[in-house]
Amino acid sequence: MQPQISIRPAVEADFDAIARITAGSYLAAGYFDSADHPYMQQIREVAARAAKATIWVAERDGQVVGSVTLALAGEPYADIALADELEFRMLVVDPAVQRSGAGLAMVKAIIEHAKSLDGIHGVALTTGATWESAHGLYRKTGFRRVPARDWLVPGTDIKLLVYRLDV
Repeated sequence: MQPQISIRPAVEADFDAIARITAGSYLAAGYFDSADHPYMQQIREVAARAAKATIWVAERDGQVVGSVTLALAGEPYADIALADELEFRMLVVDPAVQRSGAGLAMVKAIIEHAKSLDGIHGVALTTGATWESAHGLYRKTGFRRVPARDWLVPGTDIKLLVYRLDV
């Protein structure tokens, strides 16, 4: 039986683990070919992100094993959130423990949190077109594709897919 996973707000002591896990999971999945990519540099700036967005961690046996960034429409880390949506970004699980339930636990916690927020009727996210394991998690938790909201990374031809779940 897997040890219990808890989801909680990140604290400063978690920032190094969040940076390591985020960079490690993006590289392991092949989303970027180099740790020097500008976006890879940006995602390691956890303190700067935490100053502008809500970050949660997944913890197992006292170890941070995953993290996610939450944002509402109009906030600096909201890319696609509509006025009635909670958006989540950078959902990552340590490559050493992927497929152990941490990602699912975070998504379920996000959905429950969204249900508790006044005026929020949906949860939205953006994901890469080829990120099949992520797509499977989102479909499993009830998210549906919203192709009309897909978008391109500015200055590139990289298409990002949008998913939404009504809450």
